[in-house]
Amino acid sequence: MKITQRLSDLKAMSTDQLQDELLKLKKEQFNLRFQRATGQLENTARVTEVRKDIARIRTLQRSKAVAASA
Repeated sequence: MKITQRLSDLKAMSTDQLQDELLKLKKEQFNLRFQRATGQLENTARVTEVRKDIARIRTLQRSKAVAASA
């Protein structure tokens, strides 16, 4: 349920908003990797969630670009 809600929220965003969200998630991913390297990471599942959210956003960006060019 949570993933479908997140996906519908992402689908409603414009391309600029998706780009901003992607940038935010990439920064979070960097911070999580840094925390894991230093042994300070508590929620290890968050790394996977962020990685999958980045993939979702990139997929939506690509589908919107294809739809705009068609």
